[in-house]
Amino acid sequence: MRAVVQRVRKSQVSVAGEVVGKINGGLMVLLGVGRSDGEADARYLAEKIANLRIFTDSEGKMNLSVLELDLEVLAISQFTLYGDCRKGRRPGFSEAMDPMEADRLYNLFVGCLKKMGVRVSTGRFQAEMDVELVNNGPVTMMLDSNKLF
Repeated sequence: MRAVVQRVRKSQVSVAGEVVGKINGGLMVLLGVGRSDGEADARYLAEKIANLRIFTDSEGKMNLSVLELDLEVLAISQFTLYGDCRKGRRPGFSEAMDPMEADRLYNLFVGCLKKMGVRVSTGRFQAEMDVELVNNGPVTMMLDSNKLF
């Protein structure tokens, strides 16, 4: 699984003009599921993101997590994180997981965050979404359950 994690002041996702997920501070996570991913990958990334210390403490150091500050996560599925642009001009998506299994693992990821006490909003799986955010920092991290980054 791959995740792009952005520290945000606020973020929302809309489908056909309707806001389906919204947070007022925390992390906006774009999550892609790869063909070889399983439940362990979903649990690993949920644990990592919930405890990722990328919020500043009173001394200005990145030392606090979304859990410690009781902030929110907006989790948005994004299969294009597995787009391969090395050949030609159009990305290939052969490494992205089939949608049915990807949806299950995406929901497992969301469920794991919730079990840890993180308040989570989501986009709508496989929908055409408009994502708005105010990046705080900016702070953007790339995570991969296969530890490639």
